[in-house]
Amino acid sequence: MTPEQIVIKFFEEVRSGNNPDYATELMADQVLAHQVISEEESTVLRTPTDYADHVKEMVEAYGDFSLEIQEFMVQENKVYVRWKQVGTHVGEVDGFQPTSLPVIEIASAVYRVEEEKIVEYWIQIDRAGIEKQLNRNKIN
Repeated sequence: MTPEQIVIKFFEEVRSGNNPDYATELMADQVLAHQVISEEESTVLRTPTDYADHVKEMVEAYGDFSLEIQEFMVQENKVYVRWKQVGTHVGEVDGFQPTSLPVIEIASAVYRVEEEKIVEYWIQIDRAGIEKQLNRNKIN
């Protein structure tokens, strides 16, 4: 499969919450995950199993969320994706108790693919926007 096909399959199966355990087929045994949180960069080492667990936690927090790819670009072995995720706040998130109200996440990432596996990615999520929604939901 091409890098484009790998990342599309990753979004369809894993990131969507449809089949998180399929991460073992699409991710290397160890993946460098570069995360930008409020202009502060950090890098963590992810395994397919802990990524699957992370997606399962999202399903517990936001239910069966929808995931819409809004932009998708490929340059050699790197794939850029920007997406919109819409869920319902059905589980605890960062200390915020469930409200059953919608929560929208806007995020983007660049995935690097080698030998038909995701080996590294750089991700940015509008965490401030999510926190603002959770605070607003808490007030209402």
